[in-house]
Amino acid sequence: MSTPLPVVLAGARGHGRWHVENIRRLQKKGLVRLVGICELTPLTAQELHGLGTPEQSADFGALLDATGARAAVICTPIPTHTDLALTAAERGVHMLLEKPPAPSYTAFRRMADSVAAAGVACQIGFQSLGSHALPAIRELVAQGAIGELVGLGGAGAWVRDEAYFRRVPWAGKRRLDGVDVIDGVLTNPLAHTVATALALGGTTRAEDVTAIEMELSRANDIESDDTSCVRITTAQGHPVTIAATLCAERADEPYVLVHGSRGRITFWYKQDRVLLQRADHGPEEYEYGRTDLLENLVAHLTTGAGLLVTPDETGAFMKVVEAIRQAPDPAPLPDTAWHRVPGENRRVVPGIDGLVAAAADTLCLYSELGAPWALAAEHRRKAVSAR
Repeated sequence: MSTPLPVVLAGARGHGRWHVENIRRLQKKGLVRLVGICELTPLTAQELHGLGTPEQSADFGALLDATGARAAVICTPIPTHTDLALTAAERGVHMLLEKPPAPSYTAFRRMADSVAAAGVACQIGFQSLGSHALPAIRELVAQGAIGELVGLGGAGAWVRDEAYFRRVPWAGKRRLDGVDVIDGVLTNPLAHTVATALALGGTTRAEDVTAIEMELSRANDIESDDTSCVRITTAQGHPVTIAATLCAERADEPYVLVHGSRGRITFWYKQDRVLLQRADHGPEEYEYGRTDLLENLVAHLTTGAGLLVTPDETGAFMKVVEAIRQAPDPAPLPDTAWHRVPGENRRVVPGIDGLVAAAADTLCLYSELGAPWALAAEHRRKAVSAR
């Protein structure tokens, strides 16, 4: 049996707790050994139960030097991703970098180019792209199960209370202290919807994106967007439309719709569940397994397995992030377009659940679906991808 891979975790609270649990699982399997934790406040013995006594420090570079880590998991605030990735790359340390990989395309390219030059492996943390459903859906499309590919839609209807936007200083911000954050519904909480739809259509690299239309709005008192949609024109010739909100009437499982000329495929990516509907057939449902991205990184380093989510494979997603970054600030919805839910301290946009589903179904934007509060079509922001 091979020696467990020594790993440092940067960011062990908030979403980082998920990584703590995952590292605990992989440590029990003998695949990794947690040798360091980078946090402003050290973890307690109770939080580290079953993980031994890893070194703890707020200095990421010093921690990598002191522990001799071979890999790092970086789950820190969005604006810190690039610098921490460069810190790891300079030391020859491989990494799993949480999504979104960077708050701007320039920062993303600096990170990706530096990682490539250093010769280290970098896995971007879009966990949904480890689903075994993706190759299965691609195979169904290639076999013509739903006819010709027409386009892809994505729908994300989630609920978040007002405290969600106050949990950390950068939440709901476009910029903080002059630094890009871009913590919008499409770029962070429901970023998987965007990345998964792009991946299923084979639109993964930056050059695959030719134009982007978007409608960014907000019901909450934040800088960034919480109710938005985007339509991406692709070099592959099919549009990709994603609609998302954090102001849903009821929380629903996000999904991607693959539209064909003779049927369609629905993929609930958090559940790895697929529904195939096609002409002259009854509906068929499938459930798939998933490869954990840290486990895949370990396999890549120890057995040469292919890396599932390389930086270049997220270039198209980063083009969407960049278009949103360059767009005018999201439009606040009029007071008549939303209301508070009594006792839940959250804002709801009535009818948004149906609009999100309709956008994924028709590949239309909110304004085209007649949403009275949506931006007028002629004022839609259109960003053309740099070639």
